[in-house]
Amino acid sequence: MRDGGRPMRRKKEETAVAEERRRVDTPLGPIHYFLTVKAVKNINLRIRSDGTAALSVPRRVSKAAADDFIRSRADWVLSHQRRRAELGVPLTPPEKGAALPVLAAALERVYPLVEPLGVKPPVLKVRFMTSRWGSCHWAKGVVTLNTALAAVEEGLRDYVALHELVHFLHPDHGPGFYAVMDALMPDWRERRRALRRYALRRPE
Repeated sequence: MRDGGRPMRRKKEETAVAEERRRVDTPLGPIHYFLTVKAVKNINLRIRSDGTAALSVPRRVSKAAADDFIRSRADWVLSHQRRRAELGVPLTPPEKGAALPVLAAALERVYPLVEPLGVKPPVLKVRFMTSRWGSCHWAKGVVTLNTALAAVEEGLRDYVALHELVHFLHPDHGPGFYAVMDALMPDWRERRRALRRYALRRPE
């Protein structure tokens, strides 16, 4: 029985695969990619959702040949990585029940900034939205925040919450709106730029 078990263990060890992070210098610049050597028939190159390049090759293909393959596809790899970067960092929005207390806390943190200006406490609604982080129905006294905000940094949640609250004072994005934002949150533009790193995607 012991002899019969040894080949089985070796087989499991042989089928296990590990990624190796490699760097290739190309005329277009260096490319970092993950190489996996395994029992496959064809070479497969793909760009993952986080923008990293991943290459799987048959065992007969050497690492030098894998590097050459990446080098020959440098334009394809870099162009697809740029597209991924433009799409932004994907977020996994939590369920409404989990997002609500997080977003309510953001609204509570920034509300004292607008309270002296005559803004009444709004009704908070949360839902997933694919095209915006928040909205303000100033006539109804309702602020709606994207559940995806619960997955970003606290300071970015606060920026969106304040943005929507200021719309109770200035429904449009005119000079008055930006003047109030500048006064209440001087670094709001930096927070907006940071928020643009993220992509709004409907949860699967």
